[in-house]
Amino acid sequence: MAGRYVITKDERGDFRFALVAASGQTVAVSEPYRTKPACVNGIESVRRIAPDATIDDRTTPGPPSPPD
Repeated sequence: MAGRYVITKDERGDFRFALVAASGQTVAVSEPYRTKPACVNGIESVRRIAPDATIDDRTTPGPPSPPD
């Protein structure tokens, strides 16, 4: 099973999406969106702009650490 995006409503009535891995672990949670279409647009933006995103590790000097 592939990962999935889960849309929820928070206590203020705003919409958020979570990226959930196939294991069921939440990988990331979005900012709040006032409307559901805006939330879906946020998902589409992540799909479009981040499939090949690099890691920018600003926690230590020097080259980035290799992946686990």
